[in-house]
Amino acid sequence: MDRRQAFYKLFVCIGLIYILYALITNLVVDPDSEMFLSQKAGLEHELKPRIWLTVMHIHVGAACIAMASGLINFSNLIYERHRRLHRVNGYVYVASVLMAVLTSGYMAPYATGGKINSIGFNVLNLLWLFVTATALVHILKKRILQHRRWMIRSYVFCFTNLLIHLLTYLFHRMIGFDYLTSYTLGLYGSIVLILIAPEVLFRVERQIGPPGL
Repeated sequence: MDRRQAFYKLFVCIGLIYILYALITNLVVDPDSEMFLSQKAGLEHELKPRIWLTVMHIHVGAACIAMASGLINFSNLIYERHRRLHRVNGYVYVASVLMAVLTSGYMAPYATGGKINSIGFNVLNLLWLFVTATALVHILKKRILQHRRWMIRSYVFCFTNLLIHLLTYLFHRMIGFDYLTSYTLGLYGSIVLILIAPEVLFRVERQIGPPGL
């Protein structure tokens, strides 16, 4: 096993663990999101819990599908031996991203922390749509390398929620900021990391080769 195979398998493990975590947390441990809703403050719009909860579950499902389909399509084995599956699964990814963005757009006005965080989530949604659409345009024009790079940029957005909660925990529990401030820092810190991480990966690839199996 070379380094790029090991990198891809580590990548798959992290993705699968996070998908299971998201599904178990939202469907089994706290299906009504009572803990998360109890932390919401500074809202400018009246939240209707049942509608919000339904949209949130659709959002989680779409994000998990996007993450899973991305893991499949980053496999060199799938790309080389099952081109049609790669192509169809790519459209599944794009549709899942669109659904995740639309549902996030509905939830953005109810973001914890109020307007400043609503703006942050809308920025994330627009960026995710832009990079995904750019990746789609490149593959339609047969620009394989550019397509792959923009797909990596798009795929990193699947980890938005994970990054937000990790950074919020860091600022709130370890540094001692209040929860709302920590959440805002976590959101905007995640935007920065999402934009930087792919560029760091591209530099690493020059040393170990592209991730894949």
